[in-house]
Amino acid sequence: MHSVLVGSDSSGSVVLVDLDGDGVPGRRDRVSTADLPEAIAARERTVRPRWVWSDTSVWYPQLLAAGVRVDRCHDLRLCHTILSRTAAVRHHAPLREDPRWEAPPASASAAEPGDGEALFDYTGPGGTAREVPHDLDSALAEHARHLTALREAEADDPARARSLRLLLAAESAGGLIAEELRGAGVPWDVDEHDRILTEALGPRPQFDAKPARMQAVAEEVLRALGDPRAELDSPVKLVKTLRRAGIAVSSTSQWELQQHEHPAIGPLLHYKKLARLLTANGWSWLAAWVHDGRYRPVYVPGGAVTGRWASTGGGALQIPRQLRPALRADPGWKLVSADVAQLEPRVLAAMAGDRAMAQAAAGADLYSGIVATGAVSSRDEAKTAVLGAMYGGTTGASGVLVPRLRGAFPAAMGLVDRAAALGERGDVVSTWLGRTSPELPEPDAEADPERARRVSREHGRFTRNFVVQGTAAEWALAWLAFLRTRLAALPEDVEAPPATASGPVFARRAHPVFFLHDEVIVHAPASQAEAAAEAVRASAVEAGRLLFGNAPVDFPLDLRISERADKGAEKESPREGEVSV
Repeated sequence: MHSVLVGSDSSGSVVLVDLDGDGVPGRRDRVSTADLPEAIAARERTVRPRWVWSDTSVWYPQLLAAGVRVDRCHDLRLCHTILSRTAAVRHHAPLREDPRWEAPPASASAAEPGDGEALFDYTGPGGTAREVPHDLDSALAEHARHLTALREAEADDPARARSLRLLLAAESAGGLIAEELRGAGVPWDVDEHDRILTEALGPRPQFDAKPARMQAVAEEVLRALGDPRAELDSPVKLVKTLRRAGIAVSSTSQWELQQHEHPAIGPLLHYKKLARLLTANGWSWLAAWVHDGRYRPVYVPGGAVTGRWASTGGGALQIPRQLRPALRADPGWKLVSADVAQLEPRVLAAMAGDRAMAQAAAGADLYSGIVATGAVSSRDEAKTAVLGAMYGGTTGASGVLVPRLRGAFPAAMGLVDRAAALGERGDVVSTWLGRTSPELPEPDAEADPERARRVSREHGRFTRNFVVQGTAAEWALAWLAFLRTRLAALPEDVEAPPATASGPVFARRAHPVFFLHDEVIVHAPASQAEAAAEAVRASAVEAGRLLFGNAPVDFPLDLRISERADKGAEKESPREGEVSV
C-alpha cells in the first residue's frame, strides 16, 4: 500500500513524504500548517494512502476540526510501544535508539490522572517532560526501524509477523477512533444529569457544602457510630473511627465493610456511593466536561499493558449506569448501543479451541451453559469459577470451584494454567496477535525468598489473565475498526437535522460516540439506525473471523436502538441481537 509520512521541518512547515513499498522516501511536498487539512484531503480523494505520523493525538484533531477524515494510518508512537515490548522483536536494538518514542500521548498531558485498574494500570510515564518527536527526520528514522524490525520478525516466523502487522494496523486504527470519539463527543442531556444528581444527592448546594440527601445519610452514619465528629471522607481517619466502634477493618473498601454486621455499615456504604457520584460525576464534572451538549472524554488506546484502553480525562471508563439516561441522542437521531456478553470467557474458548466451552456458550448465557454441563450447580458459581480461572483465584469459593472447570473444559483451563506457569518462572506470554507481557520483576531470592515467591505467584496471576484480556482487547479493536469502516460507507443523511456539535465530519452521518472495553454506542440519524445496527452486527462477525477463523464460538450482542443509552431501553429480540462466528 502507498504510504505518506507526515513530519514538521525547521521552518515550521509540514512535509509530506511519499514512501514506496519498502519505505524508501520519494517525492516531498512542503505545506503550511494552515494548508495541511486540504493537502491531506486531496490525497484521501485520490490515492487514500496510509498516513505515517508521530502521534495521532497530535496530527488528527486539526484535520477533524477542518472536516477531514483519513482512512488509515501508522501511528509511530503506538506501534513503537508494541514493537519495543513484543517478544518477536523486543531485542531489536535499533528500537531503543531514541527513547523519546516512549513518551505518553500528547492528549494525555493536559488531562487528569487515568482510570486504570488495580492489575492493569495505565502505563504511560505521565508527568514526564519528554515528548514524542514530530520532526520529519525523527519520524523517518523511526519508521525505518519499524520496517526493519518487522522484516526480521518475518524472516524468523512469517505467521507471527503477519499477526504482528495486523496488531499494529488495529492499534493505529484505535488511535484514529479515539480522536474521532473525542471530536464527535457523547450527546449529553445536562438537564437529565442534573435531575439524576438532585434525586440521588439533593439539590445542588452552594459552595462546598454537602447536598442535603447526602448530608442526611452522613448523619445517620455518625449516629450509628456514636461519633458526631467522625470524618467520613478521610479513609485513614474513618478506619480509626470504625475500629473504635468495634468494627475491625484495615480499609474502607466495600468488600471489607460488607464482611461486618453493624448498624453503621449499611448507611456508610450508601454514603460512599453518593460521595463517589458527587466527586466523580457531580456538578463540577458536568461543568468541566460537558459543553454544547457533548461530553468529550480523553481516551488513551493501549493505555494498559494488556492493550485495553485507558482514559486520562473525564473518566469515560467509569461512567456509572446510574447516569446512562443522560446519554441522549440529538433530535432526529438515535443511539445504537451494543455490548458483548461475557467477552473474555468466549475469547478464551476460541483461543484454546475448547469445543466444550464453546458449546456451553452457544446461543445463550455462557454461565448458564456451564451449569448445564454439571460442572457447577448455579449461575453464580459458574461466574465465580470462570473469573477465578482467568484471574487466578485460589482461595474461598474460587479455590473450590476452579478445579471443577479443569475436568469440564481442559483445553481452556490448560491455556490459562500454562500462561500462569510461564509467568511464575519469569517467562513472557503473548496475546493472540502478539502483544507481549512485561517481564517478571526480579527480587533478590536469597535475601528475601518469601517475597520472591510472592512476586512470582502474583506475576503468574497477571500472565494468566494477560493472554485473555489482551486478546479480548484485540477483538474489540477489530470490532471498532470494522465498524468505523462500515459506518463511513453509509451515505450522509441530508434530510436529518444536522448534529452540528459532532463536528463537520460527523454532522450528517452515523458515527461511534462511546467505547468501553466490550461496549460501543453509535449516534445515527434515525433513518440510518437500523443500518448502523446491522453494521455493528456485521463488524462483530468480521472481528471474530479475523482473529479466530471458523472457531465455533458465539459472541452474543445485547443491541438496542433508542433515544437514550440506559439499559431500560427496549431491546431487540435475542435472535436479532446475537452474533455468531
